[in-house]
Amino acid sequence: MPQPENSKSRINSNHESIAAVIGFGRAVVIPAVFVLSSVAVAQSDQRAAQIAEIKFIYDGTPPEALVELGRTLFFDPILSGNRNISCGTCHHPALGSGDGLALGIGEGGTGVGPERRRTQDGVIERVPRNAQPLWNIGATEYVSMFHDGRLEPDPRETFPSGFWSPAREDLPPGLDSLLAAQAMFPVTSPTEMAGQKGENAVATAVAEDRLGDAWDILAKRLASNQDYAAQFASAFTEIEAPGDISFVHAANALAAFQTVAFRSDESPFDLALQTGDISHMSETAQEGFRLFYGKAGCVTCHSGPLLTDHEFHAIGMPQIGPGKGHGSDSGYWRASGFMDRLEDEGRYRVTFDPEDMFAFRTPSLRNVALTGPWGHDGAFDKLEDVVRHHLDPLMSLAAYDLDTTHLPALDQVIERTGQGSQLIFRPLNPARRGAFDLRDGWVQTSKELTARISDEVEITPVALTDTEVNQILAFLDTLTDPSAVDRGYLIPDVVPSGLMPQPSRDRKGDAQ
Repeated sequence: MPQPENSKSRINSNHESIAAVIGFGRAVVIPAVFVLSSVAVAQSDQRAAQIAEIKFIYDGTPPEALVELGRTLFFDPILSGNRNISCGTCHHPALGSGDGLALGIGEGGTGVGPERRRTQDGVIERVPRNAQPLWNIGATEYVSMFHDGRLEPDPRETFPSGFWSPAREDLPPGLDSLLAAQAMFPVTSPTEMAGQKGENAVATAVAEDRLGDAWDILAKRLASNQDYAAQFASAFTEIEAPGDISFVHAANALAAFQTVAFRSDESPFDLALQTGDISHMSETAQEGFRLFYGKAGCVTCHSGPLLTDHEFHAIGMPQIGPGKGHGSDSGYWRASGFMDRLEDEGRYRVTFDPEDMFAFRTPSLRNVALTGPWGHDGAFDKLEDVVRHHLDPLMSLAAYDLDTTHLPALDQVIERTGQGSQLIFRPLNPARRGAFDLRDGWVQTSKELTARISDEVEITPVALTDTEVNQILAFLDTLTDPSAVDRGYLIPDVVPSGLMPQPSRDRKGDAQ
């Protein structure tokens, strides 16, 4: 894989100006006094920030038939190996487009949102990273997907798909966008949607490294459903018979739906971008606005219309949960008997550039007050806590309290073991449950492992008063689009498979 240019640099906590603020809508000018500190205003005099228009795939208006197909697919468990979980299970439109958990419970879980702890059939593990919010995910400015950016366009077109991804040459051509390419992957994750080898044909194909077969099995499953076959034919002119349906078509439809469903540009902040005026914000939020783009230096990474630089930074987030199997530490193995490594080295495992160790993609801050828990692993349950973490990551990492973590206990755990050449899944022996649960806090309670994280931190501390922190929080509240608080209306009452949509609605029409 081509090595990206090194974008890692020590972040200056004394950043006092921004070159531009990028936002939705027409180009307007915001007076410099709104976005610059007094020092910067003195230095730059009349400089102003120009706002550029943001663009979406399909120019923001995909064909209606494509969107409606994507909608039914998004909430239909038919896309999961065992037909028991949907995209919407972990990206609930009434829960900030996430699931309200630090680390989600995918395949094998039951329940919705923070109550998704019931695991009647058992789970292998928690999903190792936080469910990413989907707000404005259809924006064309996105240059990578996932917390570590492991999916990104490849200008050299090394593979037929035109993307660098974990699937490499197995990712098929025909994907209309980066977002469509992303939709190919959750269905192949054993922990998220596919299930375990032997449970279903999709999971077995994935376990045997036959990703193409896994996607084909799902496509045939959709094609065999008369209602879906009609929807696909309506959405794609090239589909003349059910056998023409591929999972690439499904991924393109999912991307179209998400582009429309999770577009969000009606916040008080958007009004400021459109008018160049912040007087409609509270005085506290206005002060937070100035701090964000001035003394606090938040804009160093949280820039542009989506308040992200789309780069990767090591900011010393505490590591909780099962991690991604990275690193060389075998301490948990020795202590528990489970042959797992629990670190998550982030972007480094994509580029293998030492400068990317423990770096993760800067998240967009759109609707940030709705999208907790926060961090690549959901380590912070309160927005104030994650803001304070940015002020002094080393101190925060050292003082992190595992008891504040939103990791509900799992009811039933399945152990993956083997006998000879046979892979076996069986309920975990209750006598070993305590040893298994050590994984949730193993890295964070290890001085050696947390030292590895702290050694890579880019941020230099910045001192803010409690009043200033509250001002920044007030400004972050202005990033909330009122229409984003609950978009449960997106959930269909029924889906073509005949399965219960996930999440479902109660009789009053409320999402649950």
